[in-house]
Amino acid sequence: MRLTIRQTAKKCRTSRYLNYRMMGETINCIRPQKGYQMKALASKADILIGGAAAGVGKTYCLLLDPLKHISKVPGFGGVVFRRTTTQVKNEGGLWDTSMILYSGLPNVRPRESSLEWLFELEDNRVNKIRFAHLEHEKNVLDWQGSQMAFIGFDELTHFTEHMFFYLLSRNRSVCGVRPYVRATCNPDPESWVYKLIEWWIGEDGFPIAERNGAVRYFTKKGSHYIWGDSVDEVYEQSAFFLADIIRESDLKKEHFIKSISFVSGSIYDNKRLLEHDPSYLGNLLAQDEQTQLQLFKGNWKFVPSDLDIYKYPDFMGVFNNVYQTRTADRYITADIALEGSNKFVVGYWEGKSLEDIDIIDKSKGNEVINTIVTMAQQYKVPNKNIVYDSDGVGGFIDGFIIGAVPFHGGGAVLPIKDPISGKTIKEDYFNLKTQLYYRSGYAVSKGEYRISEQVSMQMYDDKMTVRQRFLHERKAIKKDKVDSDGKKRIIPKEQMKIMLNNQSPDLLDMFMMRELFELKPRFDLGAY
Repeated sequence: MRLTIRQTAKKCRTSRYLNYRMMGETINCIRPQKGYQMKALASKADILIGGAAAGVGKTYCLLLDPLKHISKVPGFGGVVFRRTTTQVKNEGGLWDTSMILYSGLPNVRPRESSLEWLFELEDNRVNKIRFAHLEHEKNVLDWQGSQMAFIGFDELTHFTEHMFFYLLSRNRSVCGVRPYVRATCNPDPESWVYKLIEWWIGEDGFPIAERNGAVRYFTKKGSHYIWGDSVDEVYEQSAFFLADIIRESDLKKEHFIKSISFVSGSIYDNKRLLEHDPSYLGNLLAQDEQTQLQLFKGNWKFVPSDLDIYKYPDFMGVFNNVYQTRTADRYITADIALEGSNKFVVGYWEGKSLEDIDIIDKSKGNEVINTIVTMAQQYKVPNKNIVYDSDGVGGFIDGFIIGAVPFHGGGAVLPIKDPISGKTIKEDYFNLKTQLYYRSGYAVSKGEYRISEQVSMQMYDDKMTVRQRFLHERKAIKKDKVDSDGKKRIIPKEQMKIMLNNQSPDLLDMFMMRELFELKPRFDLGAY
């Protein structure tokens, strides 16, 4: 694939620029690099998912793909989605990347106010590539009646399965180009995407080399996937519901069965990146083992540890619980932060089911109070069922929300009733925070907690969903050595922050505090 640019090209760290002289005119060509980029751009599948390691050039490849048709096929157009508009506009994000790739093309102009590129054809007609967001589930309805020959998803794991398949129903074309979808993602073993590409992944979590780029076929009935190695094989399994539809619609079975492929790759495929930014590889190597496996080696499995407070399979259960957890009482837990890198996180609970969450980057005292009070009023949560982190900046809340429970992580361990003797005992934990984390971990293992999909699929920041962030923080909550008095400990926050790129486990601190209401009757909590 070669794309012609008739002016000096800007530097691109993931695509190869070649200069030619033709009739006195300098012509710059963009060529995808061998490996991931060439394989992904050559795919003929209806749906292609690029799930390679970090630094392969997946986003560049995604933006290059529609250029095969956009400047020569009248009526061809496409939309590239990110979960939030911020992710599109961020420094080095989709829009900036498109400026590098598209701005040198002939008869092309950007329209930044609407986040779209206009490609003028020889007959003076105009094709468009747009950038858009799907921050909330309801945003898919903005695309009702739309017709998009090309749909791109950058970081597919940020989108819900419903979002993806709803937009797939808008993947239609009358321009002569068969409609198609391209998506990128980093390895994420907890996401719904893994279920979609599992056939291409080995038991060890690494992509199977012999299947890299191989095409399979599938259709869906409700939430059930029907797979095969050919259209006919899928049809044989799905004729029980497709046959009548095909006969009555006078369409072909190919219209109901999609082809799909998965392409993986290595950072070593991206020689341009390693030439221009060799420190990028060093940055990946500086990550913890789990992050290295996913982002550097492209592994789709997790690394278990006996030191984890929250066991991976158990914590996955909080997102997958199909039964109803106890929801009789309502609570609010708040991890307070004002300025700095930490986030202010406040969660609303129905029993042990986390049903709503507010996440604020930078907040002032009045914003903290207003957020908690607004949530309490909305869900009718009494003050006595509100707990907040009073260590540090959270100490001011007591004067504004009378009766709310302040939590001191370094406070004394709370007594419990021994289930065998019935006597009140004091557990062997270093402090209250350790006690709550351990007890929270035990409760998660017993399946007592649930996090609603509405909460889990919100964006935590411009890189992770709440679900992804919870699982990211999970690996930093670990047991420490028992001290000389035999008391159980967790690793210090400084060590946690090292594992979280100098960030605090704000979500899990909020999550852990819910256990406070399980230790003693609510009317007897006081301040802890």
